[in-house]
Amino acid sequence: MIKKLVLVFIAVVSIYSYGQEGSASPYSFYGIGNIKFKGTAENRSMGGLSVYTDSVHVNLRNPASYASDRVGVYPFNGESSPVKFAVGGNYSSINLKSETGNDKTSSATFDYLAIAVPVGKFGIGFGLLPYSSVGYRLDSYSGDDDDNIQNRFRGEGGLNKVFAGVAYQVMRGLSIGVDFQYSFGNIKNSSIAFLYDSDGTPIQYQSREDNRSDLSGLNLNFGATYKTTILNDLQLSTAVTYAPESLLGSKNERSFSTIAMGSNDSEIVYNTIDVDLDALGLQETDLILPSRFSAGFGIGKPRKWFVGTEYVFRNTSNLRSSVTNSSNPTNYEDATAISFGGFYIPQYNAFNNFFKRVVYRAGMRYEKTGIVLNNESIKEFGISFGVGIPVGDSRLLSNANLGAEFGKRGTTNNSLIQENFVNVQLSLSLNDRWFEKRKYD
Repeated sequence: MIKKLVLVFIAVVSIYSYGQEGSASPYSFYGIGNIKFKGTAENRSMGGLSVYTDSVHVNLRNPASYASDRVGVYPFNGESSPVKFAVGGNYSSINLKSETGNDKTSSATFDYLAIAVPVGKFGIGFGLLPYSSVGYRLDSYSGDDDDNIQNRFRGEGGLNKVFAGVAYQVMRGLSIGVDFQYSFGNIKNSSIAFLYDSDGTPIQYQSREDNRSDLSGLNLNFGATYKTTILNDLQLSTAVTYAPESLLGSKNERSFSTIAMGSNDSEIVYNTIDVDLDALGLQETDLILPSRFSAGFGIGKPRKWFVGTEYVFRNTSNLRSSVTNSSNPTNYEDATAISFGGFYIPQYNAFNNFFKRVVYRAGMRYEKTGIVLNNESIKEFGISFGVGIPVGDSRLLSNANLGAEFGKRGTTNNSLIQENFVNVQLSLSLNDRWFEKRKYD
């Protein structure tokens, strides 16, 4: 037990040490940034599919998964399922492509830390995960012969969530659950509109606008899962989740600074004036977190293989940009996503053959992000692969998970940017017995 907790601690420290850059996507400029959390590494390796639940993996997308079937589940001899630990991180490499040029960027982030504990027919779960991330450095140019820089935008921050949930097994195969989530974080961005004299030379002093929003709020996520055995010992799995619309409180600050440009594009601040947002009615505002609904189903042979599909809908059409992007309003539409994926295990109980116990995963997804720019819907597509490598006591079915996703976001049409990305996920899915009835003293 102690060794596993030490391993989790080392993994978290290593991920943080690598760097918490959050995001490197230009599309994180809009709203609260890119929605970062798309499930555990196991989910993401199957195209984001979260329909499948079992007794040895934490499923953070559906709180009903905290309560799992106990009877007849190997290797637990009909007793309660194990305590489940999950920790993961992600590295992204992005090639940015526009009509006029190319660039590269990357980021590395901590993704989640969670524990799920069975308590009879109940199950509880709690943890921490980033929800959205902001991180961009954008410059726009005049496009004429001088090709002078016109605007510069910088941003960082994002939204995190701590959660605690409870689930209940209503009957064999049917579980329901709810997560109570507290969201918090901040978004900071700045913009400069460069001015030039009649000769096309930048004036000595420029003006920079700085905005900061500190966000916090409560929200819920409900879930249900149902499994039943059909022909030829196959198992049908269905799952639904619903997160109602909620509000984030936003405490806002805005200032204007007189700056001069130094070496290496550094910005030297000479004086700063704070804006009285209270007089404008913008010091404290509300930001909508849209409702989210998902439904999916799949079929498979327990502990052998599984294939499934899932549909997700987010009501983002009524979303509005926060005060931090007040000078750059964005249009939104409802966001949708569809995933397809699954896994295969050659022989889960081949304890004398390591490679037969490896879990092989694959999937794909297609998503409309909900952002509309220059009359173009920003869409995203990804193909993913992954493996679950057995670690520790073979009877507990713990895994180290490695996944990779290849995809693209956006388009080069209408002066927009297309991102071709590679995401690499690394996670640990660990199981342990806290309370075990001894058969012999």
